[in-house]
Amino acid sequence: MSVFKPSEERKNNKMVNLCMIAVIGKNFELGKDNQLLCHLPADLKRFKEITLGCPVIMGDRTWESLPIKPLPKRRNIVITLDKNAAYDNCEIVHTLDDAVALVKNEEKAFIIGGATIYKLFIDRVDTLYLTRLDAGFDADVFFPEVDFSQWQLVDEVVYEKDEKNAYTMRFQTFKRLEPGF
Repeated sequence: MSVFKPSEERKNNKMVNLCMIAVIGKNFELGKDNQLLCHLPADLKRFKEITLGCPVIMGDRTWESLPIKPLPKRRNIVITLDKNAAYDNCEIVHTLDDAVALVKNEEKAFIIGGATIYKLFIDRVDTLYLTRLDAGFDADVFFPEVDFSQWQLVDEVVYEKDEKNAYTMRFQTFKRLEPGF
C-alpha cells in the first residue's frame, strides 16, 4: 500500500495540491532556444484540459515564449529576478515563496516551466503530469532528474503518433510517495 506525501504547504493547510506539468524527451530534454521540443497538438490539448481554471506559475523566459499571453482562463503568475519587469495581464513575483503564497487558497496550481523553475520547485510538488516522448532531441534545457522510486505512477495513457503528432506520447501522472514506502 502506498501513502502519498503531502507537501509542507499542504500539511499546513496552505495549499491542497502543487503540481508540475511538462513534456520531455527520453533524456529529460525540455526545449531549445526558448522553444518546446516539437509541436504536438495532442499534448497541447492535454495541457489545456489539465490546467484550465487553475493558476499557472512560470519563469519569465517561459512567459516570453508563450504565443498567447496570458494563457486564457488561467491565473498567470510569473517569477522573475528582474525587479523592474513589467508584463501585461499577469501577476509578477520575485521568489518561489511569493508565488506559493499567491495560490495558497487554490485547490490546485501548476508549475509550467521553464527548466530553472522546474528545478527549484521539484521538491515542493505532490503531483507530476509528464508527457514522455520516446525520442531524443537536441536541447539546451532539461527537466530535473526524477528519482521515480519516490513516486507512484497513478495513470498512464499511450497516444500513438498520427498525422498531426510526430511522436508516440505517454501521458503519465505520478503522485509523490511518503518516505519509507
